[in-house]
Amino acid sequence: MPNEPTDARDAAAWSPLDSEGWYAARNATTAVRDALVRAGLEKDFPYLRADLNAFGHGLVELGRVSPDTAERLAELLRLALASGLRRDSEGVEHARTTVEEHEGRI
Repeated sequence: MPNEPTDARDAAAWSPLDSEGWYAARNATTAVRDALVRAGLEKDFPYLRADLNAFGHGLVELGRVSPDTAERLAELLRLALASGLRRDSEGVEHARTTVEEHEGRI
């Protein structure tokens, strides 16, 4: 109603900068960008960007890529998996230890 008190912040004043999802998406996009630069693929992902959906959930958009770029990315992932690269629950990368490799052979 016109005479009702309003909140100091309404939906129209919302900003993505107030969202944890935005910062998570931005940080993840930066990590992907840095890895693509190291792999020499920075020009092959022109649509890479951080985004938020209507619910404020952060998203990383990789976008469309050429078939050659997709093949190069698949090869990089295969090489990373073959080298035993894994991430812990905090997102830190680790190579498999010799003990872990032997345990997996049982």
